[in-house]
Amino acid sequence: MTLSYPAEFKYVKSHEYVRVEGDEATIGITAFAADQLGDVTFVELPAVGSKFKIEQKFGVIESVKSVSDLFMPVSGEILAINDRLEGEPELVNLDCYGDGWMIRVKLSDPKELDSSLSADQYKEFVVD
Repeated sequence: MTLSYPAEFKYVKSHEYVRVEGDEATIGITAFAADQLGDVTFVELPAVGSKFKIEQKFGVIESVKSVSDLFMPVSGEILAINDRLEGEPELVNLDCYGDGWMIRVKLSDPKELDSSLSADQYKEFVVD
């Protein structure tokens, strides 16, 4: 399977992606991370209204292989969580950039995204 990395997204080395829309962002894990985890069995997400700083842990993802922390690629306030993941955690494996998104945040400091990776940079990072 060829893993994809949409060019319009931003990526961080902890394997989360950011899709920015104005002053809001949708965050989830990358195709590489979903592939490495294997079958996702559980996703723990924060409460709406919670505020997080960049690189702070915001949740947990469990798979048949391991348990991993989820880290904020950018500071912000949680506007929405993907409730579907509670009953259908496999959406992360099936469509990590679509139905498998995790959280939507209001960006505290959009400049933080300047330190994130482009799709090409992230591809180089995971291949090395």
